[in-house]
Amino acid sequence: MDHAPSDLRAVPCMLMRGGTSRGPFFVESDLPADPAQRDRLLLAAMGSPDPRQIDGLGGAHPLTSKVGIVRRSTTPGVDLDFLFAQLQPDGDTVDVTPNCGNMLAAVLPFALERGLLPTGHGMGEGFTTARILTLNTGMRCDVTMPTPEGRLQYTGTARIDGVPGTAAPVSIAFLETAGSVCPSLLPSGRARDRIDVPGLGTVEATLIDNGMPMVLVRAADFGITGRENVAELNAHAALKEKLEALRLTCGPLMGLGDVKAKNYPKMCLVAAPKEGGAIATRCFIPHVCHDAIGVLAAVTVATACVLEGSITQGIAAVPAGRTKAVSVEHPTGEFSVELEVDGQQVTRAALLRTARPIMRGEVLVPDLG
Repeated sequence: MDHAPSDLRAVPCMLMRGGTSRGPFFVESDLPADPAQRDRLLLAAMGSPDPRQIDGLGGAHPLTSKVGIVRRSTTPGVDLDFLFAQLQPDGDTVDVTPNCGNMLAAVLPFALERGLLPTGHGMGEGFTTARILTLNTGMRCDVTMPTPEGRLQYTGTARIDGVPGTAAPVSIAFLETAGSVCPSLLPSGRARDRIDVPGLGTVEATLIDNGMPMVLVRAADFGITGRENVAELNAHAALKEKLEALRLTCGPLMGLGDVKAKNYPKMCLVAAPKEGGAIATRCFIPHVCHDAIGVLAAVTVATACVLEGSITQGIAAVPAGRTKAVSVEHPTGEFSVELEVDGQQVTRAALLRTARPIMRGEVLVPDLG
């Protein structure tokens, strides 16, 4: 199709859904090499800063204000490098420090669509697996999706809460997640801390990072049940003020420094399960209540459930055995994480997501020079 000349810059991209998140994916070489120029382009592409993101691809919510950047890896034993970028609808920052397990689920299908894997990389064997390095934190994982007869398969019977309908499964096996951003799994060295928060008093919490830096607290300690809906919690200004005060206090304790302008640690209110799962959660990311729960947040919460002495003790219902399927309840359903446990060590974490391309094409942005 011919296009009339204009003063806008056309950048190839694919709009992808990964798990319960959504955003454009780019091949790294299609973006400016300079990080500052790249970030200006991404802000323009998403339409930030603007609460509606009316002039871009963003969906006016943190879960739909995400970007994936992918390249063929030159690291031995790794197939693909993935850089995740979190934008905010009304903010002008591009945060490439945290991970996003939902967007991670879309990396392999995007790479296959764009030919970033070597020819014949498993495509004719029924399934394709790629080892992916998340550049944000250095985390590695193996991602597998069905490719029968060398054809990408997006339809199927797998269902994940927070996404309508069913789709083909995308399995993710994390190879190393402990201390993804923090210095270690338990950055304070303890499974539970008593934290003095200015204006709030002493709060018991678990400070943990098994893929996502998080602060876990009992919902009851904040005067709620932990089963409220998202709208109620987002309208609860006093609760959000308390959580933010706690978050700012925990940042230095977790080795994260001043987190006022950072998207982590995420805050998670936990309660006894209601629907037969292991734990009920209400997560803030970090200032808006999540409609579900992030992939790596679910891994981290599930990990806390199997650690003796954590804030989940006496609340969580965890199955016996070395391999545990931990069902994490959230506002729109549940998220199951499979953990292999050796004493107080989690040796493996795996889960299932779905993903698909929504649109192929070019995003048009002003030429930023």
